[in-house]
Amino acid sequence: MSSKVLYTAKTHTTGGRENGVSRSSDGQLDVRLSTPGSNRIGTNPEQLFAAGWSACFESAISLIAKKKHVALPEGVTIEAEVDLNLSEGGYSLSARLNVGIPGVDRNIAQALVDEADNICPYSKATRGNIDASIRLV
Repeated sequence: MSSKVLYTAKTHTTGGRENGVSRSSDGQLDVRLSTPGSNRIGTNPEQLFAAGWSACFESAISLIAKKKHVALPEGVTIEAEVDLNLSEGGYSLSARLNVGIPGVDRNIAQALVDEADNICPYSKATRGNIDASIRLV
């Protein structure tokens, strides 16, 4: 199956998560990086992943809602949690999305979440690769 590249994100990172900087080729992203829990100024890769997945997932919900002619109210929310874990096997990630779709019948909202999970590229990337869950709250 062939695919068409719609967009390629390009970043240049130096210094890693400890005291790094990451910049996008278009200049729209310019962030300082730091280790989770440190007092250093900057974000960490887990926060960036949480922001990316939650933004993509909300767009997937909107796309599915349009296809199903479901009017989404203002106030759809996604709380993303990404854990950096350490075990005998090394480092790993686990993640959760808690999705709020106020004002929409719960069964309809759950159907939107389920279908969004099937089309969101981040959900596809995590499926079977990390411990991940998506819950309608």
